[in-house]
Amino acid sequence: MTDRGPDGTTVTTPDPADSGSGEAIAAPAPKPEPISTDPSRGAAKVRLGDRIFRGLAEGSGILIVALIAAIGVFLLWRAIPALARNQENFFLYGGNWVTTNTSAMHFGILDLLQVTVFVSVFSLILAMPVALGIAIFLTQYAPKRLSSPLAYMVDLLAAVPSIVYGVWGLYVLAPVLKPLAVWLNENLSWLFLFKTGNVSLAGGGTIFTAGIVLAVMILPIITAVTREVFVQTPRGQIEAALALGATRWEVVRTTVLPFGMSGYISGAMLGLGRALGETIALLIILRGTQTAFGWSLFDGGYTFASKIAATASEFNDQYKAGAYIAAGLVLFILTFVVNSLARAVVAGKAAR
Repeated sequence: MTDRGPDGTTVTTPDPADSGSGEAIAAPAPKPEPISTDPSRGAAKVRLGDRIFRGLAEGSGILIVALIAAIGVFLLWRAIPALARNQENFFLYGGNWVTTNTSAMHFGILDLLQVTVFVSVFSLILAMPVALGIAIFLTQYAPKRLSSPLAYMVDLLAAVPSIVYGVWGLYVLAPVLKPLAVWLNENLSWLFLFKTGNVSLAGGGTIFTAGIVLAVMILPIITAVTREVFVQTPRGQIEAALALGATRWEVVRTTVLPFGMSGYISGAMLGLGRALGETIALLIILRGTQTAFGWSLFDGGYTFASKIAATASEFNDQYKAGAYIAAGLVLFILTFVVNSLARAVVAGKAAR
């Protein structure tokens, strides 16, 4: 209702007739604050943090690739002068290694390649079943109060220095293995792996002893990776298999092994890479064996790494050093190829 005040102004007053309608007079709505679009606020700060983290992550990845490429370029650059003076028919197929006369050197890596691959594969064959059994026992059979101490003890094997393994293998393990090595050498010589080599050193400074020592050295790597993957097996799948009446071994065979096979292969390839580059232990065990390599476990020889370590005194000449750097380049490529094949196998299994 509108009235006129004493000064002639118009005044609006509520109508008494509307007082019983039960409707409240609405208060004026507050004026909304404008939405800020300033990019310097919190959202922009979050985006800035993401950009920084992404840059650091990408930079780390690029740095690793750059370091690997730099190592390869350095090895190739230092090896080319020696390869230019190499008089061997073909570097990859030659077996001679005479670098006394730097103007006409003869060096080839065939024997080094064969010994390196042979002893590494032999050690991998020995270590893989043992590592698999240990991983299954620790994750599926051993009680919790026992699994942790046992896992810790296996991991401690990786902390033992290589030189200790070499001395232990030559002076402690070799005498124990010698009767077995001699028996294999005498009774299974029709098989090329056990054919007559240096019988007097059988079980001593031979690939047989070196491979067993190397298997012990790579065992904790394979076991640790395999164990960590087996632990991640979905608990629901294990309980479902048990609910259907499966035994513990059937659970392992149908659930745990299929789930963790890619991790098992990854661990094995990591162990193989470790075996390919092992130096001091193999140098101590194999350096006293002069028998030429002939694909027998009772032969001797040098691996890439042990050959380079044994002749470090010749590195005072750039051409002599270049010959060994060329061998190191082949080892670098071999390790790279092995790791690439391992990743391809793991990726193929994961895609299934």
